Amino acid sequence: MAQLDTLDVVVLVVVLLGTAAYFTKGRYWAVAKDPYVGSYVHANGLKAKKTRNIIQKMDESGKNCVIFYGSQTGTAEDYASRLAKEGSSRFGLKTMAADLEDYDYDNLDTFPEDKVAFFVLATYGEGEPTDNAVEFYEFFSNEDVSFSQGATKDDKPLSNLKFVAFGLGNNTYEHYNSMVRRIDTKLGVLGAIRVGEAGEGDDGAGTMEEDFLAWKEPMWAALTTVMHLEEREAVYEPVLEVRERPDLDPIASEVYLGEPNKHHLEGTSKGPYNAHNPFIAPISESRELFTVGDRNCLHMEIDISGSGFSYQTGDHIAIWPTNAGKFVDQFLATFGLTAKRHMVIDVKALESTAKVPFPTPTTYDAALRYHLEICGPVSRQFVSTLALYAPDEAAKKEITRLGGDKDYFHEKVSSRYLNISQTLNMAGNSQAWSTVPFSLLIEGIHKIQPRYYSISSSSLAQKQKVAITAAVESLRIPGSPDALKGVTTNYLLALKQKQHGDPNPDPHGLTYAITGPRNKKRTEDFIYQDDWEKFGEALGPSFKIITAFSREDPHRKVYVQHLLREHAQEVNEMLEKHRAYFYVCGDAANMARDVNSTLVQIIAQQRSVSEAKAEDIVKAMRASSQYQVRFETAVFVCALAGSRGIC
Repeated sequence: MAQLDTLDVVVLVVVLLGTAAYFTKGRYWAVAKDPYVGSYVHANGLKAKKTRNIIQKMDESGKNCVIFYGSQTGTAEDYASRLAKEGSSRFGLKTMAADLEDYDYDNLDTFPEDKVAFFVLATYGEGEPTDNAVEFYEFFSNEDVSFSQGATKDDKPLSNLKFVAFGLGNNTYEHYNSMVRRIDTKLGVLGAIRVGEAGEGDDGAGTMEEDFLAWKEPMWAALTTVMHLEEREAVYEPVLEVRERPDLDPIASEVYLGEPNKHHLEGTSKGPYNAHNPFIAPISESRELFTVGDRNCLHMEIDISGSGFSYQTGDHIAIWPTNAGKFVDQFLATFGLTAKRHMVIDVKALESTAKVPFPTPTTYDAALRYHLEICGPVSRQFVSTLALYAPDEAAKKEITRLGGDKDYFHEKVSSRYLNISQTLNMAGNSQAWSTVPFSLLIEGIHKIQPRYYSISSSSLAQKQKVAITAAVESLRIPGSPDALKGVTTNYLLALKQKQHGDPNPDPHGLTYAITGPRNKKRTEDFIYQDDWEKFGEALGPSFKIITAFSREDPHRKVYVQHLLREHAQEVNEMLEKHRAYFYVCGDAANMARDVNSTLVQIIAQQRSVSEAKAEDIVKAMRASSQYQVRFETAVFVCALAGSRGIC
């Protein structure tokens, strides 16, 4: 595989059918089973799972607590892992975390009453299940759901099942935390007994982590009573073993240096390409869209020839990022690993239910550069576990206070967007935390996740190329030692610089002032201006583009929704009579929500119906994909019908 740290102009990608999750059972790539799903496991000497019977699996592995997760970006999976570790270390539970798509659920009517099941469920998009939870959700959504013993819902077949529930949602979406609410209700109808309250975390309010921490303590108290548990002093019990391999050269052919699986390592990669087996795609074109030097917005075209991918309007492309060398160096220094950065390591699971998150053998450097989210938000709970390894008493006192004081943690860490290295450098006065086990870091830090970008090209015009439009994120935070950098967008900027002849691209050393989508100026922010003009020339009077640049008039700010109202009759006519498609691109919390409200008002006024009826019409448009929203930095609204359009 081409090594991405040399900035060859390629990216690891997967095309995702953005609107198809609910209807395709999560099988985005039209294959019944991913042949590479066990690649990490096989690479680390373990056998892949053989049973889809969760009760059998728990019995064979001696578990009495399973934490199921439905996760789209890795957060729910991380919470499940943390609950499993805490349940084991604090309460002596025999725990396992389990991916919802790995098991069947028709035998939950035989779930032993001395065991407990957790459900950690993220809600995706407009109230949909995550990809790995689709079949689970469909099973329980079936009105005629049946179980192995033949009982119906009226027989309360799950009366032996004790369960715990926590949901991850975003209040900027209409169906906030709908997954956990629906499953909680359904399990209750079927006779299951919930322990504690069903928790809800709100990513939209930025309180997800604190919501989770506030929920879990009373939950543990309730579970302790129900299952007669005894709390003990928590100790770190590794589920992974890290072994150094000085006998292996880091450039040896069997050492993984960013390759996602064995087939990539051996240069035999082939389809079907998917999340476990991403496609190495060349970047065929990249250019700047902003016309000012201190801000960057990229247009990038990615060649998907040979991938077998096809796409249509509303789909996404997932891009795997690489951590910047600056932050890899910082992490290595924080944990006293700089001298060992190219040391080869093996990572093994210490029990059958544990998962190794990346293929090995690899190196410390490669694990950090390609696989761990070292620049991500810091968990207060994870910080607490590091106190035992503090370099001195002052550092231990500070890290203990950070872990235990929510307000102090927010003041010192969260509000400054510090990553784990920056947090420990602050707490330890830049001393090395060299006694922290690397296994603890692997277990406690998120696995790096792909970033999803709305496809901005047309498959009718470019079947073998996917275009994305991305504003490069960089923000100077008061009190933070470094500018807050978008991991993927700055990586893409580096690739763009490389493609345009810069031998040593380094966007991470620069500072960009990000201006939000409600402050637009024609001379700086008119992205794709030349393209729009060409479309206008080609389509003639059937195409109209109307622009709103809020910074042009200092006395009056004009936004997209204002112009929609001015053209209310024409917009409604196109939607009602010509079945136009309505596309919105903007931030979820403000622009997209305001446009939605404006459209409801337009339909109510133009069709002489109530706003409640107009809301139903808009919901129906969204359900049928006539109305599509993408939450991006750019601001854009279009209504298109056949050869006629207004933007």
